[in-house]
Amino acid sequence: MTAADCLASERIWFDKPRYDEAERRFYEQMNGPTKPKQDTGANTILQDIARARENIQKSLAGSAGGSAADIGELAARMKSLELENQSLHKVVEDLRSALSKMESRVSALERRSSSSSSSSSAPAVNGTRPAAAQKPPSAPVKEEEDDDDDIDLFGSDEEEDEEAERLKEQRLQEYAAKKAKKPALIAKSSILLDVKPWDDETDMSKLEECVRSVQMDGLLWGASKLMPVGYGIKKLQINCVVEDDKVGTDFLEEEITKFEDYVQSVDVAAFNKI
Repeated sequence: MTAADCLASERIWFDKPRYDEAERRFYEQMNGPTKPKQDTGANTILQDIARARENIQKSLAGSAGGSAADIGELAARMKSLELENQSLHKVVEDLRSALSKMESRVSALERRSSSSSSSSSAPAVNGTRPAAAQKPPSAPVKEEEDDDDDIDLFGSDEEEDEEAERLKEQRLQEYAAKKAKKPALIAKSSILLDVKPWDDETDMSKLEECVRSVQMDGLLWGASKLMPVGYGIKKLQINCVVEDDKVGTDFLEEEITKFEDYVQSVDVAAFNKI
């Protein structure tokens, strides 16, 4: 079987392109020519541009609304600041008026004091006094006394200062005397001592007698008792009250441990301020 026979037996549509071309021309005549592919791409680009413009307009409209809100807020704040400024101006004006009134009152008081002082003692001009301030010639002694009073301007002030100093010294002396009569507070402490013997054969009554034999100013012995330690040994627990400035724990330990025949050691079991 040859190649031509094989091709003849195959069912292949060799004329399909011609039929397709004929079909295309038929539809073009019926509906008009079809648009090229480039026009479709251009339409897509135009649609994208239109959408972009629409989005830009929307964003501009939103920003315009936000700026309007900001402008309204700024206007409200400016209005409140203007009101506050007006109230401050009013307060300043009130203060100025009060200050001016105070200054006028002070100036009036100064003028009144100066006029009263000038009327009481008029100043001498070129060694002579004005006619209004001169005394009649019938009383020359009185005029001399007035002149002396005018010259001694600060005599009364000095007397008042001396009187104040005298009162101050008197009060200081009274306070010192009162403080000296007041009894001073004495600091005291309560001490509980543990005095331990050497063994169970130590005479505890003799040991207590030795401890109480320690005497000095500011030391007062109190109650005592025997406390078991172990193995039949007991320790002496004794209380005492001391003045802090006169007696210390170190002194007590040194004095009690001097009785070496009875005392092994001394410990401070409790220490309380009174």
